[in-house]
Amino acid sequence: MTKQLSYSVLPLTDDLYQVFTTDVAPDGTPLHARIEIRHLRAVNRWVVSIFDHAAATLLVNQIPLVASGGFPLDLLYPFRHLRGGKGIGSMFLLRSGDTAAGDPGRENLKQYTLLYGSTLG
Repeated sequence: MTKQLSYSVLPLTDDLYQVFTTDVAPDGTPLHARIEIRHLRAVNRWVVSIFDHAAATLLVNQIPLVASGGFPLDLLYPFRHLRGGKGIGSMFLLRSGDTAAGDPGRENLKQYTLLYGSTLG
C-alpha cells in the first residue's frame, strides 16, 4: 500500500516576519500548525518556528531555513520524536531555477519555495 503524501506551498515574501497557519496530518494524526518565519539580522539568516496552534504549544523554535540542493533536505527530520512519535511533518526549502545563492539572505527569500506537509519516508 502506497502512503499518500500531501504538502502545502507556503507563499514566502521578503517581509522580515511572516505567519502562516495550515492543517497537516503527519502519520495520520491531525495538526493545526502555526508557522512563523523571521529574519535574524545579526547573522543574516532566516529561521522557522512551528506551534501546535490548537494547543498553543511551541513545537520547534528557530530552525535555520537551509535550502535543499539536489537532494531532499527535510528540515524537520530531527523532530520525528515529537507528539508521541507521530512527528510534526516534513519541511523542504527549494531554490528556484533562477537562484544562484545557496541559502536565502535578507533580500531573496521569495525566490525560494517552502513545502510543508506529510512526513517523508
